[in-house]
Parts: sequence; structure tokens; C-alpha cells
Amino acid sequence: MSNFVTAVKTFIADENGVTAIEYGLIAALIGVAIATAAGAMGDQLETLFTTIKDKLVVS
Repeated sequence: MSNFVTAVKTFIADENGVTAIEYGLIAALIGVAIATAAGAMGDQLETLFTTIKDKLVVS
């Protein structure tokens, strides 16, 4: 049982490569958030510019 506990403690303490994986996951989540926000804001911006254009056009 002592060998198992030692192996688990060693596995938990080993942080090689963990930082790179964490940064990769954070970058992926930020990319998804930006893509989602851009999609939502894109429609709103298109509506805003269309409204402005319609008000500026002289009939």
C-alpha cells in the first residue's frame, strides 16, 4: 500500500508539461469566446449600420 501512495503522490507532484496544456486550453477557450462574441455582435453591428445608412439616404 505504501508503494501505491508514493506513486500517487509522485504523479500529483509531477507538473512537467502541465503548464503548456493549461495555456493551450485557456487559449482555445478564449478563441471560442471571441468567435461567439463576434458572431453575436456582428448581427447587431450590421443592424446598426443599416439603420444609420437608411437615415442618411435622402429619398
